[in-house]
Amino acid sequence: MNGIRDEDSRTGAGNTSRVGHATRNRSKNGGNRGEVSPLYEVRQSLMADLPHYVVACLHTGKLAALAILVSGGIVLQILACALYNNWWPMLTVIMYVLLPMPLLFFAGSDGSALFSESDNSWVNATKFLTGASAVGSIAIPAILKHAGVIGWGALAMELSSFFVFVLAIMCFIGMTDEDNYYSVI
Repeated sequence: MNGIRDEDSRTGAGNTSRVGHATRNRSKNGGNRGEVSPLYEVRQSLMADLPHYVVACLHTGKLAALAILVSGGIVLQILACALYNNWWPMLTVIMYVLLPMPLLFFAGSDGSALFSESDNSWVNATKFLTGASAVGSIAIPAILKHAGVIGWGALAMELSSFFVFVLAIMCFIGMTDEDNYYSVI
């Protein structure tokens, strides 16, 4: 391993190829040409010194944190129903199932179009349907509380379940974002 590292440092193929790759990605996305984030450089220098199995373990830890977040959201969802012996709050599961459908059907593999302005009507329809599903995830428990079907405790657990799911989604987006070299976790 030291022979490979010494050879890379003599030829200059170590970190400069990674920085060049980052420069290419940033420049095609509208970033400043030739500039790389200092945070990215520090992260690359720290990660370059770690063995491959340690880096793989760190990524596994991020996945485990996502799994814990999603599991916590599911547990809160079920507890909101089971503790108060009222299963009406499970209606929000319909919205959780419908939420990713527009993204899967209309956005395709280009998820970057969802975070920018677009003239594409399919992308606009995707944004609208996803937003409507997200609002429905909050509105269903609020309507059930207003109608007197569920209590304040079930409403609090439902909304906290929603926010735990949103946090998991944001962490996933930050973890899989390859153009910006940062991670939420």
